Amino acid sequence: MGKLIRCITSDGAVMASAIDSTDIAAKAEQLHKTSAVVTAALGRLLTAASMMGNMLKGKDDTITVKIDGGGPAGALTASADSSGNVRGCVGNPVVEIPLRADGKLNVGGAVGKDGNVFVMKDLGMKEPYNGFVPIVSGEIAEDITSYYAVSEQIPTVCALGVLVSPDLTVKKAGGYIIQLLPAADEDTISRLEENLKNAPPVTEQLDSGKSIGEIVKGVLSGFDVEILYTEEPVYKCRCSRKRTEKVLASLSTDDLNEMASAQENTEVRCDFCGKKYTFTKDEIQNLIKSKKST
Repeated sequence: MGKLIRCITSDGAVMASAIDSTDIAAKAEQLHKTSAVVTAALGRLLTAASMMGNMLKGKDDTITVKIDGGGPAGALTASADSSGNVRGCVGNPVVEIPLRADGKLNVGGAVGKDGNVFVMKDLGMKEPYNGFVPIVSGEIAEDITSYYAVSEQIPTVCALGVLVSPDLTVKKAGGYIIQLLPAADEDTISRLEENLKNAPPVTEQLDSGKSIGEIVKGVLSGFDVEILYTEEPVYKCRCSRKRTEKVLASLSTDDLNEMASAQENTEVRCDFCGKKYTFTKDEIQNLIKSKKST
């Protein structure tokens, strides 16, 4: 089970979220059967989305983050609730490309740089909030940092990591998001910059046995840190037969007629968890009748 903490410095200058998302990234790899570089890319996005979702205030609020950079992995999507529970999917789960020059997985090459980061927040209002920014590198963390700086005007630092074992399973995954609040002064910024410059990669620290609390306190060294709360987010899909039926009902009558005439049963597979829902020809025809009666 994952562990997510939300912190603030006692002077009200810095807000931080940090997560050990190892179990979440591992579940995504198991569900989507991803290659190593896609495991790293999707795991990073799930890690970020979990923290971003947890920043939402309403109990039923949700956030969806999509990054589509034109790379061989296709579009990556992660959706989270306010407890940090998250699910995700990817256009092409198996991508094999050379490592970067430094020997690390080439996440940016798999994701691509020719596109945008899209963020949709459903806050229970008539219309969701939508924002987007151009992709900076495709490495995910830099793109999330850019989103907050450009779209929400919040000075932010995001660090994300997924350590993939030789057998392609997830060994460690985690990250943090640090944000400056209006009370931050030049001294705060200087101290934080120095801490971040000396901070080892998140997965390296997790692999050495450090807890996520120890990691974030290291990043905020020199500050008095108060942990506001702790969550235990999981990879959690919100699909159901009823939700799937609503999606079918939103299709045009022509599309539904085509389904009903093409085969006895229509099978719908959830992109996030792989669960399959089967609808009979009669059930599809009933949906058509309901559309005509409204």
